[in-house]
This record gives sequence, structure tokens and C-alpha cells, in this order.
Amino acid sequence: MNLREMNWMQVEAYLETDDRIVVPLGSTEQHAYLSLFTDAILAERVSIEACMPLKVPVCPVLPFGMTPRFLAYPGTVSLKPETYLALLKDLVDSLHGQGFRRFVFVNGHGGNSPIWPDLSAWLGKLDECKAVFHDWWRAPDTWQAVTTTDPLAMHASWMENFPWTRLPGVVQPDMQKPGIAPERLRDVTPQVVRERLGDGNFGGRYERSDFEMNAIWAVAVKETRRIVSKV
Repeated sequence: MNLREMNWMQVEAYLETDDRIVVPLGSTEQHAYLSLFTDAILAERVSIEACMPLKVPVCPVLPFGMTPRFLAYPGTVSLKPETYLALLKDLVDSLHGQGFRRFVFVNGHGGNSPIWPDLSAWLGKLDECKAVFHDWWRAPDTWQAVTTTDPLAMHASWMENFPWTRLPGVVQPDMQKPGIAPERLRDVTPQVVRERLGDGNFGGRYERSDFEMNAIWAVAVKETRRIVSKV
């Protein structure tokens, strides 16, 4: 159930029997040869597929997040932490005021995760509010499926290359890129990040078979569904 496919009367009827809602969080940032919208696409899609049999509504994905180190790559958009936190508070305030009480934030971008302690503390002050922050791609079952397939799995590599994040006519390099040490990207300017990363892939193959990717995706959907079921 996607809010964009519901009217207000349907949402009101839903709230008579359930108070859960899922909020996908993404970003718009460089992903090498993949869509700039990769994190948003994946967070929204895994949320919708997970919630379909549960009939829990899913908000439209928030397409912008915190990604300052990629600002030297054209098309990347980054929010300041205070802006992002204020946006999430306004979103929850709106929904909480209508009767939603259980929130699952399905996050598709690692740079968004640091917001959770402040958001969680604020949510704890709301009446009867319960919330979960779910980094879908590095949840235990999904991450095990990823690393079992190929242990070298990093940002903008094969692990984010699904049929729905590829761009028409864009050919992926047929190679395995050496992984970059994380410390080489700490405390440096966006321009230095770009110089050290080149195309943006942190390391690993650029593409694996659709059979392998669909198997990983099935695990991710199942795990996300379990999270929503238990909230």
C-alpha cells in the first residue's frame, strides 16, 4: 500500500484498525554508473514489496539525505543534519497527529543513520509512539546474503546494481575494483574524495548476475517484512 495510491478516506479507514506506517529514507548521490536515485529506489521498493501482504501503508520515499562528502559529484544533493532532523520531525508530527503511532523508517543510505539517536530521543517524547530504524541492506540476514555471494561489496558496487537501479544504455565495467580503505575518505574535502574514488565505486565488481541479485532481494524483502510485522 503506497500513500500515493490511496485517498484520505482509505487512510482514515485503515487507522480504525491499525496505526503502523513505513517511511522509506533515501538519498540523491553519486553511485558510479548507477542511478543517482539508487538509495531512494531501493528503500522505497523494498518497503512496498515488504508491506504489500501486510497492507501497511508506505510513505513516498524521502529522496534527499545527508551526503556531504559526495558533493563534488554533480547531481548529488545533501541536507544539513539540522535540516534533515527538522524534516523528519515535521513528517512524524503530521502523521502522529492523525493517529499513526508505530513508525518504521526503512533507510537506504548509510549517511542518514547518524540522525537516529536524536530522532529517537525526540520520538520518545511523543504520546504512545514506537519507532524502528531499519538499515535494510545491512540488516543481519540481508548482509549475510550479500557477503556470502561476494565478500567485496561496497558503495556503488555490484551490491547496489539491481535491474531497477541501472540506467538504459549505460554499460558497467567488467572488472573488480580494489576496495578503498575507509580512513582514506575520512576528514577530507569532497574534491579529495572524488580524486581518491574516481568513478565512485568504493570497491568490488560492478555487476553480478540477476539470479544472484534477485536472491539477495528476496531475503531483504522478507527481513524487512518481519521488522514491520513486529513493530
